[in-house]
Amino acid sequence: MNNLNTYATLPRGRVAIVHRTCYEVISENGIFQCELTGNMMFGKSDFELPCTGDWVIFQPFDENKGIIVDMLPRERTLYRKKVGTVAAKQTIAAHVDKAFIVQSLDGNFNLRRVERFMIQILEENIKPVLVLNKADLGFDRREVEEALKHSACRMPVFFTSIHHPETILRLRESIKEGETVVFVGSSGVGKSSLINALSEKSVLLTSDVSQSTGKGRHTSTRREMLLLDGSGILIDTPGVREFGLAIDNPDSLAEMLDISDYAESCRFKDCTHTNEPGCAVLEAINNGILDIEVYKSYMKLRREAWHFSTSEHEKRKKDKTFSKLVDEVKKRKENR
Repeated sequence: MNNLNTYATLPRGRVAIVHRTCYEVISENGIFQCELTGNMMFGKSDFELPCTGDWVIFQPFDENKGIIVDMLPRERTLYRKKVGTVAAKQTIAAHVDKAFIVQSLDGNFNLRRVERFMIQILEENIKPVLVLNKADLGFDRREVEEALKHSACRMPVFFTSIHHPETILRLRESIKEGETVVFVGSSGVGKSSLINALSEKSVLLTSDVSQSTGKGRHTSTRREMLLLDGSGILIDTPGVREFGLAIDNPDSLAEMLDISDYAESCRFKDCTHTNEPGCAVLEAINNGILDIEVYKSYMKLRREAWHFSTSEHEKRKKDKTFSKLVDEVKKRKENR
């Protein structure tokens, strides 16, 4: 990161949309179409490049064009594991206050997927909110609430339908002025339709419901930031089929899934909760206190997080070794 004082006279703005190598930046002086400096483009890894929600410093030129010269330090950034990689991160949005995990009350509803989103969101100190959309469809509310009882203590739950305006109003009232809210979820859950309903106007394209599947066709192809009149800032994201954890500390999972109280009572401090004698976690399952499905989810996610953190650690070691090698080569050249 360059010294920010160097650019003290340049304007700041926030990235609203990323178009491959072009960035739409909102500032006090309007919207600018910006590109990156060569140093930024080639000197950063993919997840370090500006993303939707990032605050940047840019040099304006011509009418509504500019060059991004630096970024302000990131806070509360939502990541996921990049698809097809061992430990690479993909940035979803930066400077986020809340994340709306959107699921629809049809075949899309998946409790394990909810846990996966919730854990990554909590890891980044972002407040998770579960939005169960398409509540006009037939579903057993009591059954859904029973299934969510161990997750509901971690986040508020809203039942919404664009056909029931009062449910949209309650969701809108939960967004405070100035808050940034990112919408995440699978394709077809109605994220864009929800944002349109919250905005009380069509700001995002949506598709008709597919006759063959009964679901809305996925339309969001990019992350896009929108201002909600008199309220907060919304970030729409494309639907994801896979949401891999990008967590450096697998031990944090126990607390997030309410297993830590049992784990702390295990006979051995390094208990893996698989077959050790005196394992309080396994005892809680046998006594019907701990849901076996929550336990299975915890074990699966812990393995995934451990694999990511181990690979990330190895990658950092290799990067450090390579950097030392580069420094040694430079010193040799200087001493010639």
